Amino acid sequence: MRTSKGFNLQINNSGYSYLVSFFAGLSLVFAYAPFSLWPIALLALLVWFTQLDQRSPKQAFYQGLAFGFGWFGAGISWVHVSIEQFGGMPLFVSVLLMILLCGYLALYPALAAWLSAKLSINKTVNLYFLPFVWLLSEYLRAHMLTGFPWLALGYSQIDGPFAALAPFIGEVGIGFVLLYFAVAAFKRIKRKQIRLTRIILLSSIVAITLTHNVSNIEETGENINVALVQGNIKQELRWDEAQEQNIINSYIDDSKGLYQSHDLVIWPEAAIPRIEPLAQEYLQQLDEQAFEQNSALITGIINYDPDSRSFFNRLVMLGKKQDGDKLGDYYYRNSNHYDKHHLLPIGEFVPFASLLRPLAPFFNLPMSSFSRGDYVQKNLLANNLNIAPLICFEIVFPKQLAANMNQQTDLLLTVSNDAWFGDSHGPHQHLEIARMRALEFGRPMLRSTNNGITAVINHNGEIIADIPQFTKTTLSTQVPLVSGATFYSQYALHLDKLLFLIFLISLIWHKFSFKKSNKYS
Repeated sequence: MRTSKGFNLQINNSGYSYLVSFFAGLSLVFAYAPFSLWPIALLALLVWFTQLDQRSPKQAFYQGLAFGFGWFGAGISWVHVSIEQFGGMPLFVSVLLMILLCGYLALYPALAAWLSAKLSINKTVNLYFLPFVWLLSEYLRAHMLTGFPWLALGYSQIDGPFAALAPFIGEVGIGFVLLYFAVAAFKRIKRKQIRLTRIILLSSIVAITLTHNVSNIEETGENINVALVQGNIKQELRWDEAQEQNIINSYIDDSKGLYQSHDLVIWPEAAIPRIEPLAQEYLQQLDEQAFEQNSALITGIINYDPDSRSFFNRLVMLGKKQDGDKLGDYYYRNSNHYDKHHLLPIGEFVPFASLLRPLAPFFNLPMSSFSRGDYVQKNLLANNLNIAPLICFEIVFPKQLAANMNQQTDLLLTVSNDAWFGDSHGPHQHLEIARMRALEFGRPMLRSTNNGITAVINHNGEIIADIPQFTKTTLSTQVPLVSGATFYSQYALHLDKLLFLIFLISLIWHKFSFKKSNKYS
């Protein structure tokens, strides 16, 4: 209904109110890939605010929980595919595990909503606090239990006007600005604090307009030819010993004609289904073959280190390393490799393994006992190119990329196997995240996957070439190289600290202003 103060759509019945928050969160799925309807994120927040505004801390917590449960229930429903189809779980158990996972993730927006009320002087939700405490809750979500920062708000804006902010403040900053913009729009609709909301809305529009036309990244005029091989190996066959030789031969055959016309050939995560010490014959042959044709090959493989008795999810470089080499540079335990650091819980390591592994096949998946590589590793050097790699899930951690990128980095690379998630929206969201990393760090991104979506992304976060999912084929394209550094790539590690400092200052000012107003009232 409409009153003299503007619109008031808050529902007093708690059950219906929570249902509105739940569906607001549920609708967020359409803001992300493959739907990519970015305005829905803003609309969903506005609807949620109608039920959240001025609630008590307890009520705010449950409003955040309802919103978060809808958000993640729809957004990461693709996890169910891997649990039910490949985890050996009955349907009832897989659904129960999904409910528990979504309930856990919903605790973070619930925490943000609770804090926005708890820190307020009058102990009701202060929406102006929400973007700041949201940062805290998202920071915790990205680090607790190794972290799961999937579906952060900023990713929903990769195709919208807010994306212009990415090279300056990254996805985290976009989420912050989006929330503040939504708060100001909500207050404006309610006709409250008109002057402040006008300042926030106008400053956001000005910032987006200015950053859209400002860039420190320039094309060098040099292009490289790259080929990405999509093997489309079914998940149930990837670690089948009877299929091992067929898989290796398939990738070798698909790549024979590529080296002569391409500077760089990329195979996906764990493309070679044989541990590195036992694959030396093939690796040496591939090394010589690529080198003789003035090309380089990067492939995923599993390494076993007999000294530490540890497995590593690895990328190795074969073929030409740099001008002046007389032979291929590959040999076992050479330094030109990358070991995955940020492992996926259950999929690559099992917490409390002695307790969980006996319970169900889901906790005993193939290759679920990896060790971590170092957090900071050297770029791969391939055919005179410096390449900063990330493997699969690591693409959602921008700080790790920031720690490993340097002034010499020419390309970003991510390899993956999304066959776990079938024909769901998970692989599309994964590609969306890779696009954001390319835009944030101002470098082309190569994304090679087992069954899609294999793609090449330019430094503006735009897909310049891709190939369909579930096809056995090769993506061949030219990639323009660039120079320069984005603001975000240089200061990404410090952005959240700055925003938290601003929040502390605003909180102190808020309490001081309240005391001062009481003193003179």
